[in-house]
Amino acid sequence: MKRNVKDAIEHRRSYYALKRESPISDQEIKDMVNHAVLHVPSPFNSQSARLVLLLGEQHTKFWDITKETLKQILNEEAYSKTEAKINHSFASGYGTILFYEDEMVVRGLQDAMPTYAEKFGQWAEHTSAMHQFALWVMLEDAGFGASLQHYNLLIDEKVAETWNIPSYWRLIAEMPFGIPAEEPGEKVFQPLQERVLIYE
Repeated sequence: MKRNVKDAIEHRRSYYALKRESPISDQEIKDMVNHAVLHVPSPFNSQSARLVLLLGEQHTKFWDITKETLKQILNEEAYSKTEAKINHSFASGYGTILFYEDEMVVRGLQDAMPTYAEKFGQWAEHTSAMHQFALWVMLEDAGFGASLQHYNLLIDEKVAETWNIPSYWRLIAEMPFGIPAEEPGEKVFQPLQERVLIYE
């Protein structure tokens, strides 16, 4: 369903129950990812975002790696709950997008503009967040459900080894997606007057 931008943003939610089905072709998913990488802004047009799209067996392998890693560091009870969550909410989906930032690009900007050096790491996080949000909205608009996960730091080394990820790419977040198996929970909004100031 195609919506206007405001509608698409409003309907974006976190879906924690996914089915391994897709309303669109794999090529359309690839085109969506490429579109975000080409057109989402970045500081000084640095284009530091790096994305990895995992479909099919590669998607399954990613979540198997995550479970194997967590099994080594969690006690049996905690791992049992985590395994069930991963199987139901993430691995059960159709694919996963990994969001990286290229640290070589960030360091190049720091060297070129030392006045702003301490800010470029923060700004890299900003551009990653914009890529995450843009794809989250586009996926939802195409009929997928998605959520944003942060198993990075725990899984980075094994993931990099498995998919030949350069050592200077820093993993920021993971976005599993698939057809929603359940509706999301009710969203509660804090009062706008406490969150927005307007002066006219």
